[in-house]
Amino acid sequence: QVQPVESGGGLVQAGGSLRLSCAASERTFNTYAMGWFRQAPGKEREFVGGISWRGGGTYYADSQKGRFTISRDNAKNTGYLQVNSLKPEDPAVYYCAAGSASSVATVGPYLEHAYEYWGQGTQVTVAS
Repeated sequence: QVQPVESGGGLVQAGGSLRLSCAASERTFNTYAMGWFRQAPGKEREFVGGISWRGGGTYYADSQKGRFTISRDNAKNTGYLQVNSLKPEDPAVYYCAAGSASSVATVGPYLEHAYEYWGQGTQVTVAS
C-alpha cells in the first residue's frame, strides 16, 4: 500500500509553466505505475497521462500531447507532471494515482480503476 502526495499546484499566468510532483514515503512506490488525472469544476475527472513503473513508457490523452510531460525519479520516490503553455481550460485539481503493473496492463492506463491508490490532489489555477 502506498499514499501518493501531490504538490506544486498554485496560481500561474496563462502561457506559463509549472511542475507538479507526486511523492510517497513507501519505498514500494517505485514499483507502481503512475497516472495523472485532473478534474475541473463541474466536470468529470479525466486522464492526463501516465508512466510505467520503470519510467520507460509514457502515455498521454490525445488532447494533452505536446504540452504535458510525465517523468519519474525512482531514486527519489517521486513522479512529475510538467505542464507548459498553460491555457484557460487547464485549471483543475490534479491528482496522482498509483497502480500495480498488472492492474494497469489489464485495465489500461487511461481508466481510473486501473489505479488503486490516489492522492488528495493539488489545485492549479490559471490567471488570464
